Amino acid sequence: MTTRLDFVPGTLCDERMWSRLLPLLDGSFEFNHVPLYKAHTREQMLELIGAHSAPRANLVGFSLGAYLSVEYALAYPERVKSLTIIGSAGKKLGDKEKATRERIIPQLEKNHYTGMTQMRLREIVAPEHLDDAGIIDVIQRMAVDLGKEVLLAQFRSTIERPDLMARVHALRCPVLIIGAEQDKLVPADDVRELAANCPDAELHLLETGTGHMMPLEAPQALATHLRGFFHHAGR
Repeated sequence: MTTRLDFVPGTLCDERMWSRLLPLLDGSFEFNHVPLYKAHTREQMLELIGAHSAPRANLVGFSLGAYLSVEYALAYPERVKSLTIIGSAGKKLGDKEKATRERIIPQLEKNHYTGMTQMRLREIVAPEHLDDAGIIDVIQRMAVDLGKEVLLAQFRSTIERPDLMARVHALRCPVLIIGAEQDKLVPADDVRELAANCPDAELHLLETGTGHMMPLEAPQALATHLRGFFHHAGR
């Protein structure tokens, strides 16, 4: 019997975000992808999760997708069997990231979009991976293919968002939380706080080898933790 995983990608990402992870998961899993990039508002994003995931879903969310998966699980607990949170603490945007996006939005509106800048890549990828074409090329292809309209819609619709940190104690499904000590967007201390507010959650913090883009930067570690979470508990 296989376990279906419903993957919810992050900002300016699609199923390619998981391309290095899925081959490392064994044949006891089947994979489904939520096309988050088709939505224009946060409400539409939540509707897409409902429309494109199983009636009792094992949601695996990354970054924005993880935040939305938490929001969905809180709103529709009967629809979520388990929840994996990667690269998110369920918080509203920090002042630095919010300021970055407020600066980027008018620039995007006026200019042609050609992909991630080196400055942005340094914020989301560990230094040792900045020259790794296998990682950077995937990020850039997603960015260019999805384009600036998707990025603008996702930035505009999620720059203001509720802080879910204090509500995660109400989650009624098994929860796996994975963060990274080197993540510049989602500080490890915030991830620890999320886990503390969700006392039954299983927490793993990756100490080295990855920044924010964990599914691409640390696929082996993620595969190990996912297999353990589902197999050891018999989910």
